[in-house]
Amino acid sequence: MNIEVKVGNSLNKNDEIKIIKILKNVGDSIRLNDVIFEVESGKGASAVNSKTKGTIESINVKEGDTVNADKVLAQINGEQSPKATNTSTNNFNYFQNLIKPVKLQMESDITIIGGGPGGYVAAIHAAKLGAKIILIEKEKLGGTCLNWGCIPTKTLVRSAQVFDTLKKAEEFGCYAENIGIRMEKVIDRKDKVVAQLVQGIKYLMDKNNIKVINGVAEIVDNETILVKSSTQQITIKTKNIIIATGSKSAVLSINGIENKNVINSSDALSLKEVPKKLVIVGGGVIGMEFAYIFASFGAQVSVVEFMDQCLISCDDDICEENKKSAIKKGIKLYNTAKVEEICEAEDNECIVHFIQEGKDKYITANKVLLSVGRTPYIDGLGLEKAGIELNQNKKGIKVNSKMQTNVSNIYAIGDVTNIILLAHAASHQGIVAVNNIMGRPCDMDYTVVPSAIFTEPEIGMVGIGEKAAKLQGIEVEVGRFPFSANGKALCYGESNGFIKIIKNKSTERIIGASIVGLHATDLIAELTLAIKSNLTAEAITETIHAHPTTAEVIYEAALSLVGEIGRAR
Repeated sequence: MNIEVKVGNSLNKNDEIKIIKILKNVGDSIRLNDVIFEVESGKGASAVNSKTKGTIESINVKEGDTVNADKVLAQINGEQSPKATNTSTNNFNYFQNLIKPVKLQMESDITIIGGGPGGYVAAIHAAKLGAKIILIEKEKLGGTCLNWGCIPTKTLVRSAQVFDTLKKAEEFGCYAENIGIRMEKVIDRKDKVVAQLVQGIKYLMDKNNIKVINGVAEIVDNETILVKSSTQQITIKTKNIIIATGSKSAVLSINGIENKNVINSSDALSLKEVPKKLVIVGGGVIGMEFAYIFASFGAQVSVVEFMDQCLISCDDDICEENKKSAIKKGIKLYNTAKVEEICEAEDNECIVHFIQEGKDKYITANKVLLSVGRTPYIDGLGLEKAGIELNQNKKGIKVNSKMQTNVSNIYAIGDVTNIILLAHAASHQGIVAVNNIMGRPCDMDYTVVPSAIFTEPEIGMVGIGEKAAKLQGIEVEVGRFPFSANGKALCYGESNGFIKIIKNKSTERIIGASIVGLHATDLIAELTLAIKSNLTAEAITETIHAHPTTAEVIYEAALSLVGEIGRAR
């Protein structure tokens, strides 16, 4: 009898296990209760035992694989034990014989806590410079950005764009009938993109001889880190430490927040059905990106924001352009509004009670997405033991321009510093930290960190905005150009938005730029380089820009700064 070895009833359908060790080979004779695999899941480390005697016909996984409950791990030619039968199928509960953690000791030049875009980039850079590296990650390589943030949301953004294009196909002389969304397929594509990128990081770790440890790290002192998992307890002696633990979703004190229909951004990325009515609490970058995604998918979206504008960090004209686009999209915006309570209602709905301009207001929803920002992840790190100081507001680790903490051989990068919560900033901070550790002194420059917001249309920003320039007393001149006069934008049917380039009147140098429009998040790179290189508007106008491209809006805005009249192209 051919018997399948599965994880079966011990995991939920979407849970995963990691194959730590394979103890048997194809063709091996096997006895009842022999251990075939050592595995690890959210429930801990366990042994997968044989529930029959016979011969192993096939092994369908490799060490290091991550699989779900439906995966057939192996097949055995044998007889099923009557005692092992607990259902009408051959799926058994294989999680038995808890494995005791193995105590190990290791050494490194640099130990990095956190495998997100700050941590893994720092690890690769340090390894290329010849350092012996250990990287500790408690969940998945790639961190929040890759697994539950930047990349997953952008795959959903792309699905929303495709669906929107199908809906207006007739405008382009095309016809699409019976169009619709299958969220399970959208989520499946998202998972495949994430998995491919995670595998890419694993490959780079192996290629650069970086030791990756899965577990929770605690700093014992400035040269010692203790890493615990269900299978191992590792003491690492290290010359230097880089803390790159990232951030977690912030939580507001709102009555009813424990309601089953209240979700966070990670939950939103796994929804298999589009909610008919979605209320988003928080109109920042994450909240507005989700607002456009689910509005495209057909949800009735309402955004409740405490401040008087959504995307409050943007200049007023950018906020106004976003507001117009959101309203056109059918998104309802409630600004200067404070959520008081989330109540459970009939028909699996909930009611969001908020106060706006002194009046009580109520919205019903199938789901409520909390998107009120993120906070540095410092829980359980043992910062006090190492004497590491926090920022003045106690919400992040204090560092200098070299990314160094008050403890000379301990550095911190990324969201955990609470300086700029952007993946690309974390990556660059990681490079700066490593350079300083390896004797290549350098400082982190925050004046040229671009921001990319994937609303509809996209928003790209870099440098000093008009609002910030006014607060700093800088006299500026602004060059503008609308996307409605750009040939490629008109071809794409995406003519909303504008670009503005800001120059310092006294120096003539470009100090800032904002773009809201087609391809804005890609276009901002040229202006980031311009600011970094201290260029003037003339340097841009003297550079030939290909036609027809959206990059021409940069050229045209620069023309207006040098006193020439822009022209439709």
